[in-house]
Amino acid sequence: MSKHYRKNERIRAPKVNLVDEKGEQLGVLDTKEALRLAEERGLDLVEVGPNSTPPIAKILDYGKFIYDKEKKQKKEKKSTSELKTVRIGFRTGKHDLETKLRQISKFLSKGHRIRLEIKLRGRERRMSDMAKTKLMEFIEKITEPVIVEGTPKKTPFGWSIHLHYGEEKKNK
Repeated sequence: MSKHYRKNERIRAPKVNLVDEKGEQLGVLDTKEALRLAEERGLDLVEVGPNSTPPIAKILDYGKFIYDKEKKQKKEKKSTSELKTVRIGFRTGKHDLETKLRQISKFLSKGHRIRLEIKLRGRERRMSDMAKTKLMEFIEKITEPVIVEGTPKKTPFGWSIHLHYGEEKKNK
């Protein structure tokens, strides 16, 4: 946890704006009085807003407070989706394409965005239009509901297109 909170006797301000464990404002009190209230309730006095005047302090269970903050941070970190790249070749076999389809389904179910690329090598680059058609046919075979972002874009090594999980199948 990157942010450190002052608690109990470590709070230096002479007065604090106090909030109790239920979220109700108790007003501006002396720090010693606020500390006494916290001890009566068997909880900690934690300075959550040190930059305001007077600082904001809450009566709460410090261990639970830190645990909830870390849990929330982990959840935010986990929810970010990555961009996964799946490459297919112009002459990729049927079984390998089925494997790629399963891989795409797995990525989509986890909420990741996908960059689908078809790679062209050597003389295959002259058959660019056929590769674009093959890429669109491959997208049609995806069983998950997918949204295609735009049209296929030409890259130095072939074609690429972005996909993400969605309610309906769209092709442009």
